[in-house]
Amino acid sequence: MLNNLSLAHNNLQGSIPDSLGKLISLEILDLSQNNLSGMIPRSLETLRYLEYLNLSYNRLQGEIPSGGRFNIFTASSFRHNKDLCGAAKLEVLPCRNKQKESRNLSSLKFDDRPPSLLEWTRVSYYELVRATESFDESNLIGNGAYGSVFKGKLTDGVNVAVKVFNLLSEGAVKSFNVECEVLRNIRHRNLVRIVSSCTNMDFRCLVMEYMPNGSLEQWLYSHNNHLSLIQRLQILIDVASALEYLHHGQPTPIIHCDLKPSNVLLDEDMQARVCDFGISKIFGEEEFRLRTATLGTIGYMAPGMTLSFPCFFPLHS
Repeated sequence: MLNNLSLAHNNLQGSIPDSLGKLISLEILDLSQNNLSGMIPRSLETLRYLEYLNLSYNRLQGEIPSGGRFNIFTASSFRHNKDLCGAAKLEVLPCRNKQKESRNLSSLKFDDRPPSLLEWTRVSYYELVRATESFDESNLIGNGAYGSVFKGKLTDGVNVAVKVFNLLSEGAVKSFNVECEVLRNIRHRNLVRIVSSCTNMDFRCLVMEYMPNGSLEQWLYSHNNHLSLIQRLQILIDVASALEYLHHGQPTPIIHCDLKPSNVLLDEDMQARVCDFGISKIFGEEEFRLRTATLGTIGYMAPGMTLSFPCFFPLHS
């Protein structure tokens, strides 16, 4: 008779048990933000009362079931499981023909290629022109010091944000190169993911995942939007998690250098993603220690980042 089962944020490992399909009264199933692996069991197709399913942020793989209630679920139910495949509307890779794949596997050495390259999507300049309607102002969603950001829709139906650099602006090329250098080797659920890039003699752009809820700045300073206390706290945790990863989650520390509400984007679940690494600094370990150890206070924080949250979190120790 169980209606609601939520096991999110529990560091669960292993596969999803087939026996969940026996919970015939289940209406809500949330297994997000764990380390679950393996395939999504077909037994879940029998849950005919299931209205909400969230399997995002795991390590699931294989084909997403299409029977039963699975036909009502959207991409948000399966996000950040890089090895899932299925229908284009779910924003995952298409499933390959198994016979064709088995013939080709012997000639491919995936161990010799960085994992990031396997996820990289090749997007041409002409497809970006089509996707953004020739970079029409109606698709403009943001402006920055070095360029503009447009919303676009690729041929496979995936919505993206296209950051076009203004090469006439001093420092734009350097900013593009820095973002590419930073983003090619990092991956975290609270950082905006780069889908692809496109360059030629007079054009530079980054193709990023689209964030439907815009920036934190819009939510803080608009009369039409409102953030609850819980949402503010969760955004604060998300941003802190992203910075902790940049500073300590990899061999080479990265300093963002431009953290402000306009550079914190919100996905459809209101999860915060830090973006815009155009003036970031990449330090060796000793240089990182010297640069940070000599600072008596926070080097830089936009006023909105302090005013946007209640003062029950001290900014200084």
